[in-house]
Amino acid sequence: MEEKEKLPLWRKIVYGSGDLGFSMNNSIITAFFSVFMVTVVGMPPGLVAIIFIVGRSWDFINDPIIGHLSDRTRTRWGRRRPFLLFGAIPFGLSFSLLWLSPDFSRTGLIIYYSLAYIVYEALATTVYMPYFALTPELTDDYDERTNLTSFRMMFNIIGSLTAYILPLLIIGNDWTQATKQDVLTMALIAGAIAATPILLVFFGTKEKKEYQKQSLPKFFPSLKAAFKNRPFVFGALMYLFTWMTIVVVESNLQFFIIHIVQRQSQSMLIMVSIFVTAIFALPIWNWVSKNWNKRYAYIAGVAFWAVVMMVLIFMTPETPFWLILLLCVMAGIGVSAAQVLPWAIIPDAIEWEEWQTGERNEGMFYSLITLMGKVGMAIAQPLSLLILQFMGFKEGQGVVQSANGLLGIRLVMGPLPAILLLSGIVMAIFYPLTRQQHHEIVEALRLRRQERKLKRAEKKPLPGVEETI
Repeated sequence: MEEKEKLPLWRKIVYGSGDLGFSMNNSIITAFFSVFMVTVVGMPPGLVAIIFIVGRSWDFINDPIIGHLSDRTRTRWGRRRPFLLFGAIPFGLSFSLLWLSPDFSRTGLIIYYSLAYIVYEALATTVYMPYFALTPELTDDYDERTNLTSFRMMFNIIGSLTAYILPLLIIGNDWTQATKQDVLTMALIAGAIAATPILLVFFGTKEKKEYQKQSLPKFFPSLKAAFKNRPFVFGALMYLFTWMTIVVVESNLQFFIIHIVQRQSQSMLIMVSIFVTAIFALPIWNWVSKNWNKRYAYIAGVAFWAVVMMVLIFMTPETPFWLILLLCVMAGIGVSAAQVLPWAIIPDAIEWEEWQTGERNEGMFYSLITLMGKVGMAIAQPLSLLILQFMGFKEGQGVVQSANGLLGIRLVMGPLPAILLLSGIVMAIFYPLTRQQHHEIVEALRLRRQERKLKRAEKKPLPGVEETI
């Protein structure tokens, strides 16, 4: 049996660092954009929901196209890395467009923020879809992928933590007192931070040349193949429901801190306890995955998180702070599992596809995953905002929420996340690919590649000898 190739530690770190910027910007949008729009700009939650829906609609077209383009790209840098080199800086700059506060009418603001969102998401896709597609090209080992994904998720969680710390340092604990200039300053700094690690990934990784020798895939057959791939479909649905949960929790956590437990001055400590715990829990889930099974580890982790979220509905301003921190630590353990395990499952489905069809269309597969994530955001965030609107949540600075408004916050922080996580568990139960099956598929693919290499060597003429017909 061929010895499995292991990636050096430094390359895992460099590759993993690339997710910091995307996670940070995405978490800032998820956690604070609704708060910014409702409190600073003064727009009702229902209209903010419209901006999210319109702004992300372009992704339904953009994501598969970018994925297909990266599958067909052939350069001396590889298929994916050119997108990182040329897309990093525009991606970082576009983030600030979302946080400007132009003096427009309400209709003008809806149009402006929708267009700004489209521009940002298009540039983010151009960079991060090829970045995600690098994972299966760096290693084909079942456990090594989980380890590589753990490094990426470590930086992902660090990015999420930074997304809370950076605004708190610049804007303060209370967004109801935020100034427009401070918000823009935060956005400019975040954009600069986000672009830097993407360039590091370009210079610190290499793609396998053998994948560039494959025939150029066609768009619609690649798209059709993805939806016929059962491991991919169920893995993608696991990711979808998990990501929707993360979006709902992140986008409403500030409302929960401000209005339910009323701990604005301790919000940074609350965030740190969640995300630091999630970072330290990553090796635990990596170990569980290696010694058990990715699917079962996912089920255990998200079920635990669902229970914790249901407990939150009983929190009040009188809840002891130590109990709040304990629940945050417990939530961090679940967040860690939800972050790393779906992403570790997806690359295995790509080997299944190559085994079935002889083609590797990582770009198409990861573009659909990023699209699923954006579909999840397009559903989850507006849904939670519409629930708040329906329950009578009031926009603006310095307002007191009614009992129904507070109930709305409890609903989107407890039952809604629990339902989404349980849906992910159902998808995991039906996930069809086991560790042993994946191992057998990888071995079969190695034999195929060796045979192709031998055939190419046999056809190659000897030096100085011309081929004859």
